[in-house]
Formats: sequence, structure tokens, C-alpha cells
Amino acid sequence: MDSFQFKAIGYISSPYKQKFAIPRQPGLIEEARGSIILEADYSDDTIVRGLDSFSHLWLVFVFHQTADKGWSPMVRPPRLGGNARKGVFATRATFRPNPIGLSVVKFEGIERKKDKLIIKLSGIDLLDGTPILDIKPYLPYADALPDAASGFADAAPETAMQVSFSSQATIFCQQQLQYPDLQRFIEKVLKQDPRPSYKKQRSGEQQYGMTLYHYNIKWTVNGEQNHVTEIHPLP
Repeated sequence: MDSFQFKAIGYISSPYKQKFAIPRQPGLIEEARGSIILEADYSDDTIVRGLDSFSHLWLVFVFHQTADKGWSPMVRPPRLGGNARKGVFATRATFRPNPIGLSVVKFEGIERKKDKLIIKLSGIDLLDGTPILDIKPYLPYADALPDAASGFADAAPETAMQVSFSSQATIFCQQQLQYPDLQRFIEKVLKQDPRPSYKKQRSGEQQYGMTLYHYNIKWTVNGEQNHVTEIHPLP
């Protein structure tokens, strides 16, 4: 068979509303909480029976925002500063022959809201609205291989970025009640330095904005200093 057709079993509800702020890998930001809202055909409680005995899950998903952009046999991994080319199969780049991704996330429970069945997650690295094709339990004895070689990505990425908050941003985080970890979440996102590689080479102050949950967040970068200047609800 040369082609296959799949139907999404559900869609991700995520604090990441744009690609810009998403960490490079899952699990890097524990405060990144989201959920899978299962489609009606898969909203029977029996479909998740036994899932609560697992701590982590594998998600098979579609890179839906880049699927129409085609693929490339060679890509420039951000981990290498965008300066070196690798074969696409030696990376986790989005521009693949088939735009399918794999992510391991922490299972946080199951919730029923009327006719909707919702799987709650944390540590996610998925864009809001991502189609989910399948869910599989993570098995430590088979999936965790501590002696495996990991090429150019041999350790979790680290930066020396520091993050500070203006008075307005700090007060906003303290006064909103929906996301008690909001300030810590923003801090961890910025410590990952989500900027494109070519902008990291620039000197002087740079201004950026991003959307997390339903908030517009503005900050400046000067060297290794991030300063969150404003946080406002989206209109």
C-alpha cells in the first residue's frame, strides 16, 4: 500500500498558541499543561479504561501547521544553531515526508465534561489544535534506554538566560487565579530561549511578543537577560 488515510481521534488544547514559544522537546517545562479532547467517536469511557495506571503516554500527532509546506531531505537543527545540515531522518524536524510527530507526556487524569472525554496532560510541547492520531502507554522497561547514543542531542538543552519581570507583569501573575504557575511557566519558556538561531547572534536590545494561554506577553532580550515588560489578556 502506497498511501494510508487516518482520522484524528482528538485535538490538543494547549497553552502554546503559536510555534514560537514551544520548547524543542517534551518534558522540558513541567508547567506546560494541556489536554486531549477526544472526538465524539472516541468519547466512550471504556476507551481509556486502565489508562490511569500509567504515569506517561506516547502521543502520535500531525504537524498540522507545516504539513502543506512539503519536506526536505536536509534540515538545519536549531540545536546546532541552524549552522549545520543533517538528514531529516537524523532529526525531529517538522518538515518530514509524512508530517507525523511523537511526543511523550505526563498523564494527569481523565475528566468528563458532559459529552466530552478529556485526557489531562503536563510537560507538553504541542501547538494548540494539534490533531492526535493515537495514544499509547509509556513503558519504562522498553522505552527508557539509558545507554542509547543520542548523536548531537546528547543532553537536555541549557542556556544561561536570566528572566526578570516588571512590576506590572509580576502583579498580573499574582492576581490572576486560573493558572497558579503562570509566572514560573513564562520564566521556563524564556529560559529555553525560543528565538530563531539567527536572532541569537544579534547584539543590542530586542523586543518580542508571544501568546500563552489567552495572554499576550511582551519581553525584551539584551544579551542573556530576558525582561518581561507586559502581560495582558487577549482582546
